[in-house]
Amino acid sequence: MKKLIITILVPILVSSCDTLYKLPGGPYTEGEAALAIREALEQGTGKGISFLNRTDGFFGNEAYKLFLPEDAKKIENTLRSLGFGSMVDKAILQINRAAEDAVGFAKPIFVDAIREMTIMDAINIIRGPNDAATNYFRQKTTDKLISAFTPSIRSSLDKLNATRYYADIVNMYNNFPTTFNKINPDLPSYVVGRAVDALFDQIAKEEANIRENPVARTTEILRKVFGSVIR
Repeated sequence: MKKLIITILVPILVSSCDTLYKLPGGPYTEGEAALAIREALEQGTGKGISFLNRTDGFFGNEAYKLFLPEDAKKIENTLRSLGFGSMVDKAILQINRAAEDAVGFAKPIFVDAIREMTIMDAINIIRGPNDAATNYFRQKTTDKLISAFTPSIRSSLDKLNATRYYADIVNMYNNFPTTFNKINPDLPSYVVGRAVDALFDQIAKEEANIRENPVARTTEILRKVFGSVIR
């Protein structure tokens, strides 16, 4: 598949002719190829965002569900053993709700990255592995996503009382006479990091699906360009 798509796209770099290559389905222009790639990326990122930006997108998914930060795990066992399990459960639920809420802010960032994509970017994606587009987005958008997610997640954590629930259990633990290593009650950076990782993981799955599964090519241009590519 990669070799044939490259055969289609390489003439862009060496000829001013708009026709790329003739396959059984007909000629494909530079514009059609670029449009197909952009539509594939828009479809993949859109589905990835929608999958997570909903109730239980994190909390109801075993792969993405957020728990307490690693250095706070010992808090959970201690508090549950003392009868404060419901407080821990509330904190975990609201942490996930904050992540679900924040992922919606990713869409315009990905739209901008797709608009800025060059033909050379597209060729490098085609030459790369099944998550090449996802890696492109990692390079182009990670810092922007962190910047966009941080105030959103901080606001969501406050709005959903997750900050309070988490701070309550951390402060309760820190105030135990037997607690010598105090835990930092700051939560947003942990949730931001996990939300960004989950988003890229989901987008990688959607990208692989579009590359491998003809049914996932839901528009005419995707079927026209990618459907004629033989692996």
